Amino acid sequence: MSCDTQFVHLAWQREEKELADVQYQMASDTTGKVARMFGVYLEDIGLSLRGTFIIAPDGKLMNAAVNFLNMGRNIDEILRQLKANLYLAKKTDEGCPSKWKDDGDATLKPGPDMVGRVHEALRK
Repeated sequence: MSCDTQFVHLAWQREEKELADVQYQMASDTTGKVARMFGVYLEDIGLSLRGTFIIAPDGKLMNAAVNFLNMGRNIDEILRQLKANLYLAKKTDEGCPSKWKDDGDATLKPGPDMVGRVHEALRK
């Protein structure tokens, strides 16, 4: 979703080769209402920062990342975060380190014994 119109989205998809294979619906927030709700709308210039929000089906915010206007996002990292959030929804006593990619990768058991020993825990 962006504050661009549906016609701008169409032009981007038609002309920008990086978007040629996009299969999902792009949404327009031309009033900035949604961008304001998420705190990414810049009133002084009428644009929104690039926000990525992973929201659980129950409406709970699971992950949020906000980039400046000219900073691209990495879909592989967004998908990693989505997978990690789905995994952690089932395994609430574990933590996924930054290099965790998929079920079966090393996880952590948060607690006082883990403080300052993440490196060692990941090498076991």
